[in-house]
Amino acid sequence: MTTRILTGITTTGTPHLGNYAGAIRPAIVASRDPQADSFYFLADYHALIKCDDPARIQRSRLEIAATWLACGLDADKATFYRQSDIPEIPELTWLLTCVSAKGLLNRAHAYKASVDKNVEAGEDPDAGVTMGLYSYPVLMAADILMFNAHKVPVGRDQIQHVEMARDIGQRFNHLFGNGKELFTLPEVVIEEDVATLPGLDGRKMSKSYDNTIPLFGSAKQLKDAVARIVTDSRAPGEPKDPDNSHLFTLYQAFSTHEQQAAFRAELLGGLAWGEAKQRLFELLDKELGEARERYHALITRPADLEDILLAGAAKARRIATPFLGELRESVGLRSFREQVQVASEGKKKAAKAARFVSFREDDGFRFRLLDAAGEQLLLSIAFADGKAAGQVTKRLQAEELDLHAELNAFSVRLDGEAVAYSPEFSTDAERDAAMQRLREALAPQE
Repeated sequence: MTTRILTGITTTGTPHLGNYAGAIRPAIVASRDPQADSFYFLADYHALIKCDDPARIQRSRLEIAATWLACGLDADKATFYRQSDIPEIPELTWLLTCVSAKGLLNRAHAYKASVDKNVEAGEDPDAGVTMGLYSYPVLMAADILMFNAHKVPVGRDQIQHVEMARDIGQRFNHLFGNGKELFTLPEVVIEEDVATLPGLDGRKMSKSYDNTIPLFGSAKQLKDAVARIVTDSRAPGEPKDPDNSHLFTLYQAFSTHEQQAAFRAELLGGLAWGEAKQRLFELLDKELGEARERYHALITRPADLEDILLAGAAKARRIATPFLGELRESVGLRSFREQVQVASEGKKKAAKAARFVSFREDDGFRFRLLDAAGEQLLLSIAFADGKAAGQVTKRLQAEELDLHAELNAFSVRLDGEAVAYSPEFSTDAERDAAMQRLREALAPQE
């Protein structure tokens, strides 16, 4: 069974070496697992909570997108998109907000930390607290639940948010599921083995400490940064202590076991710190050289990045749009113009109860096909007018179905063009069973 994995990257800064070793590299390796269905997104709505500098957010979106692609993310295999390109996410956020207990959000670590800081300073407890900060966990829940992710890799500081997503999803299932689990409850994946790299001064590499090593600066910038790594005062020829050396820790994150053993022996043998830094620079430059060239090429072609992200958004919305339609139905946001198709005599029982439901959205007219139990079989693309949508429903009932499997979903085509899509399924078997149910529902009269 395919496991869906989802990871978000907040767009508030420029990626550095610590981001690469701690998040980017392991996530890209994980995305190559044939059993993984990987979703990676630029969390630019989340960035608005932390940053009020539009230029910085825009630049960060560009740099982070280019970084992930330059480092080897295959956008054809993974689903790579911007959060802000999926309008279903903010709508789902509101649906989830309406079932989220205020008491639950009161316990969120980020909010409590802000309140505690204000109280200590003698300020009003909610001074400077925006609704973005307060309801951040609901937006994160929408990110996860929108795509029914099975696993969400996070650091320990984010565990609570995934647990809150489970609580909110469970509450929604209870209120509106009508016996069906609308949302998959996500599991936390703790990144225990992910490297936490020291910065130039030995503390955790972080923009906050201004101790980072640039990921894709020039070779000279990389060499200058490595030269600033703090070391002890042991002179050339004196044995060095690798286990208490920040420089050796950095070397370990990018070298083979054989290279580590050799470098350790040289340090114990009295290798000068200047030569040791040169060795680290050469190792990093070799690791990052090709990716650096790809990165700078991508940065100069923002239109290409835009196309890749929009294609990823379209791929993501093929899941999000029909699923949100199902969720809207579940809470009672249904069209008044319901068109019930009367089944003719001789059709199978399942087909008699199948019905088309037409409705209008901002992008045009759509229809859904629901089976006997009210479960959605299809959601159409947007049409310019209701008449065009109606003509397609008539053709689907009169012509032989042209179905095409697409990952864990399928499309229905007329004249070679996709006119409707199924929901996303967990397995190929579920998808194939749904295709058969659709054929039975729209089987022509015998």
